[in-house]
Amino acid sequence: QVQLVESGGGLVQTGGSLRLSCAASGRTFSSYTMGWFRQAPGKEREFVARISYSSSFTYYANSVKGRFTISRDNAKNTVYLQMNSLRPEDTAVYYCAASATLFPSTQGSYVYWGQGTQVTVSS
Repeated sequence: QVQLVESGGGLVQTGGSLRLSCAASGRTFSSYTMGWFRQAPGKEREFVARISYSSSFTYYANSVKGRFTISRDNAKNTVYLQMNSLRPEDTAVYYCAASATLFPSTQGSYVYWGQGTQVTVSS
């Protein structure tokens, strides 16, 4: 069992930066691929980024590539999402999730989810 708690969301102006954190409980955090997802009002939840258990592999949605960076610290049981050059369209609730699959291809491959943290980008 893994419990995930996101933090670091808030209100930021266009072009600003935020760093989200996701703290995990449990001793098996280092064996999971971790992902970040987001859900904007009235839209479906979408993939943002993922990182493999050893940080060897990362993958980003095209919409955030070059602006967002995912990283993890297995010693701290924490995964991060550094978000730069934020845009109003990045406004959403951001969720972290854990998958036992090395390269999860669907949201259904993620078995543990956090409660989310709100990110609002003002224009």
